[in-house]
Amino acid sequence: MNDTTLSSEIAGPYAQALMSVAEDNSAVDQVAAEATDLLVVLDSSEELTGFLLNPLMSPDAKKGVLRQVAEGKVSDFLLSFLLLLVDRGRVAFLKPILKQYQALVRERNQTVLADVTSAIELSEDQQNAIRDRVQTMTGANGVELSVRVDPDLLGGLVIKVGSQVIDASLRGQLRRIGIQLAAAV
Repeated sequence: MNDTTLSSEIAGPYAQALMSVAEDNSAVDQVAAEATDLLVVLDSSEELTGFLLNPLMSPDAKKGVLRQVAEGKVSDFLLSFLLLLVDRGRVAFLKPILKQYQALVRERNQTVLADVTSAIELSEDQQNAIRDRVQTMTGANGVELSVRVDPDLLGGLVIKVGSQVIDASLRGQLRRIGIQLAAAV
């Protein structure tokens, strides 16, 4: 069993439990926003992530840090959930659990996630145009964009929705031309 499978097997039930608590408190979307904020903090701080993953750190120390990071910024039940993860020795799966929770919220709201990689920063109008196009393509009620800039694309963009990939990048076009030329020889 690889790490991804193990991670998803552990993250799924915890994300479902968090969803259940959020539904009981009529705060599904609020917790989704808080989860997004927490993921941004975890992604931007390698020190915090390393501290939470360190098996030599005591559970009380991890709880103290989580309280400092989250208290007053997240709902009380989400903070309790975070502390429960420490008690159960599952804080290492915090990111996958939060991402799985977001996926459950998208599924509940019939929203799709579109991963967009662009050669340059996209304007709000361009992002809205991509949302509209993906919404038309998928028939979803809503589209959530995850935008990343990669100058190696040279120009254009790549959109991934589920297993579908739309490569409208200059790098992709050059690669396809190279394949066609190699096949013609």
